[in-house]
Amino acid sequence: MKQKATEAIINQGILPLYFNAYETVSVEILRAIYKAGVKAVEYTNRGEAALNNFKKMVEVRNAEMPEMLLGVGTIKNLQQAEDYIAAGADFLVSPGFVKEVAEKANTIGMLYAPGCMTPTEIIAAENSGVTFIKLFPGNMLGPEFLSSIKEIFPKLLFMPTGGVDTTKESIESWFKAGVCAVGMGSKLISKKLMEEKNYTEIESATTQVLALLQTIKTK
Repeated sequence: MKQKATEAIINQGILPLYFNAYETVSVEILRAIYKAGVKAVEYTNRGEAALNNFKKMVEVRNAEMPEMLLGVGTIKNLQQAEDYIAAGADFLVSPGFVKEVAEKANTIGMLYAPGCMTPTEIIAAENSGVTFIKLFPGNMLGPEFLSSIKEIFPKLLFMPTGGVDTTKESIESWFKAGVCAVGMGSKLISKKLMEEKNYTEIESATTQVLALLQTIKTK
């Protein structure tokens, strides 16, 4: 399970992430990005409706999107992790490193990507069996940060989230620094498009970014 999720994120080069309070909108966005070619997505645990929405998304995924992996983000404690694992989560993402969540993920062979901002946090995560690091917030750290520390962590995979833009320059600068993928939320699935329920545009924007990533990765 861990390997499958890791490979899916690396292959597409991006982890789209979003949250919407409405179940229908959450499901329709999932359909749109799946049509665009996304095989792994992070649904953010940001509101009271998040868990119920996620359960519905799992139901729809099981019926319509057999290849889609559904991860959950903003996991801040073990209870949240257990709730989403029970709901059918394929992988877990946090804004920070939570040791108990890392241990739980290791026990069941699930991918856990904790948010880290310092070498100390990355070392703590690595020592707890984590292999995939979310650099967060990416806009505060920048590609130079990763270039400076990457040699110290040869066995780890890195993915920035926060501040990564849909432009070639932004994405390319991170890949040159050595990331395996980029996390992208509102820059891709914007609040405006969600409010307008413009699923066609969400699909189109996602298709374009996926195509751009393939050209960057094959350089």
